Amino acid sequence: MTATTTRTTRTTETAPDRADRPEAVGAGRGFGRLLVVTGAAGLLASWVITLDKFKLLEDPSFTPACSLNPVVSCGSIMKSEQAAAFGFPNPMLGLVAYGMVICVGAGLLAGARYRRWFWLGLNAGTVFGVGFCTWLQFQSLYRIGALCLWCCLAWVATLVMFCYVTTHNITQRLLPAPEGLRRGLTEFHWVAPLLWTGSIGMLVLTRWWEFWTG
Repeated sequence: MTATTTRTTRTTETAPDRADRPEAVGAGRGFGRLLVVTGAAGLLASWVITLDKFKLLEDPSFTPACSLNPVVSCGSIMKSEQAAAFGFPNPMLGLVAYGMVICVGAGLLAGARYRRWFWLGLNAGTVFGVGFCTWLQFQSLYRIGALCLWCCLAWVATLVMFCYVTTHNITQRLLPAPEGLRRGLTEFHWVAPLLWTGSIGMLVLTRWWEFWTG
């Protein structure tokens, strides 16, 4: 009787501890592939912009290959103050961040499972990323007055990444949300990134409407 009581007491005492440490959560292969693809797209864009930035520093007369016309002008973006918002070229931040996303996606493809704090940390990183990209979009369209095609690729990759990481965390109950929202995101997860990307495309179209139609 004493041994049974002792085991019962230990079980009762350790149960709250297990509740405080939620089980690790994995994800489907589709989500893992999405993180790898979007991370690779952002990494490619960051890599190309970084190389062109170095060439521009070596030779101020250098013209990046993606500088096609007065509007699509990567050189104008690279020479702006906004291109080094934190005191160093922005794409250097992308080299680290997108590389980490690829590693997370590759881990999921290998069957990795992550704790809640990890998923929330990833979500926080994508919130920062999409917020920073939104600021860069505004600066590009309405302050610098030029577009960088590689930057656009990074923007789309980041917003898709943010939407699907957030959707995953909500549907897996890692983030609080109404049950109706969870069901809606499970079935219509593609709506937010599609509308968001389309909205950016419309802003670009209307910003230089006369140039595109002239």
